[in-house]
Amino acid sequence: MVRKILVEGLGKFKTARAKKKWRLPNDHVDMRFGKGWHKRNFLGEVILPSIFERRRGIRKKEVHFPELSGDQICITWIGHASFLIQTCEYSILIDPNWAKWLKVIKRIRHPGFQIHDLPAIDLVLVTHAHFDHLDRKTLRMVAADQPIVVPQHVGNLVRGLGFHEIHELSTWASYKHELLRITLTPAFHWGARMLHDSYRGFGGFTIEYKGRTVFHCGDSAYFQGFKEIGRRHRIDLALLPIGAYDPPTGRDVHMNPEQALQAFLELGAQTLIPMHYGTFRLGYEPVDEPPLRLTKRAQELGIAGCLRVLIEGQPTVF
Repeated sequence: MVRKILVEGLGKFKTARAKKKWRLPNDHVDMRFGKGWHKRNFLGEVILPSIFERRRGIRKKEVHFPELSGDQICITWIGHASFLIQTCEYSILIDPNWAKWLKVIKRIRHPGFQIHDLPAIDLVLVTHAHFDHLDRKTLRMVAADQPIVVPQHVGNLVRGLGFHEIHELSTWASYKHELLRITLTPAFHWGARMLHDSYRGFGGFTIEYKGRTVFHCGDSAYFQGFKEIGRRHRIDLALLPIGAYDPPTGRDVHMNPEQALQAFLELGAQTLIPMHYGTFRLGYEPVDEPPLRLTKRAQELGIAGCLRVLIEGQPTVF
């Protein structure tokens, strides 16, 4: 049944593209299914076992965010690609998602803390329209008349949720918010919310603050664009995805841990913080495999000291 829906959906996607003559950007991944994808059973091997699996992690009753000074940056991993980034003056949310389900895909780890324990949020960033990154219910709950920054053609998805301003950025465009400068960086991925709307933008963000830079990659397969991002920005903290590298469609749409380390080296960043693993099972790989592979490869490369594996809900000051 799932296979039939995917095949029918792909047919509609191709028809819609032909009718509208969409020109996909060069950094749009190949949407054709990988070889042998139909020989595996994602429903039986991953989705159904996850439904009956008890959620991992600890339900924290409260979280204490530290007092910051100077150019200090505090990063708290909420889970998956969701982060709270704090400075002395600002609290920034990236890809916030407190959802327990992504349609039929169950959240298998609790968020790092409860959404009502958030500090006042000054700015929200969303990297692209996929359901695991743009959760409208969560965004409605965190919206408090502050600005939100999204890629081009994603603004209509967050309109009416309670944000004061919606800023849509094209690749390499920037938005300045007082002492913060936000830039949309390229990625090798795709941005469609549904199969037919592949015109939506996607990417990552750099957050520049008092001479320091945090880079949130969004979702991306490995590509040569990381070198260009590193040339344009001196990156201190790189938040890079390491999971969902064995997807049900067989597409090459996410980095594996070894590729994430290669991207980190090409970025020229100081510290790598892994993300996009352990929260939602979006691929066939074992849920605990990504950080183990990442650590092993980092040790082989002699850069284990550059790796900071965060625990959900634990504020870490850099």
